[in-house]
Amino acid sequence: MNDTMQDGSATGYDRALALIGEGRIPEALELLDLLAGPASRDARIRYARGVALLSNGEYRKAGTDLAFAVALDRSFLPAYRHLGFVLLTMGKELAAIRVLKAAIAIDRSFVDAWCVLGDVYLDLGEHDKALEAFDAALELEPSNPEPHCKLAMYHLSKGDMRGLRREYEVLRELDPSMAGRIAELLP
Repeated sequence: MNDTMQDGSATGYDRALALIGEGRIPEALELLDLLAGPASRDARIRYARGVALLSNGEYRKAGTDLAFAVALDRSFLPAYRHLGFVLLTMGKELAAIRVLKAAIAIDRSFVDAWCVLGDVYLDLGEHDKALEAFDAALELEPSNPEPHCKLAMYHLSKGDMRGLRREYEVLRELDPSMAGRIAELLP
């Protein structure tokens, strides 16, 4: 951990995360640059910058920061998830699969990695593997709305309107706002 973080700027880091959550990306990036600069060797700062850049649509830069976060702290699972998403978005599906499988190898119960891995397989048209990933996420957290939403997208991609409706019904209980978005897809 660098001196900046040891000197009590953890509150600055927390503030930067709050700014990202509020959508105040330029302010978050400015604060993160003040905390450690663009060459930071602190995985948390690199991760936070990556998320801010991702929110700003700067995928290549986000990917660089997220890759550094993973390299600096091999156990920092959220960085793997976001890096996998960036790689998927950039059309680098095979690299995304490697990153997400590495996260799952560290912690098989990392539901977010299973969900993004399923997205990658859907993008590649590998529906059976996508279903396996979404089912793994659901087995780990049956009441988490995210895997149900992913499974709804799986059913939609297969043209399975009954499956889509089943997931919609589950989501109505778990997350009504997410269910509302799924309802727009129902015939």
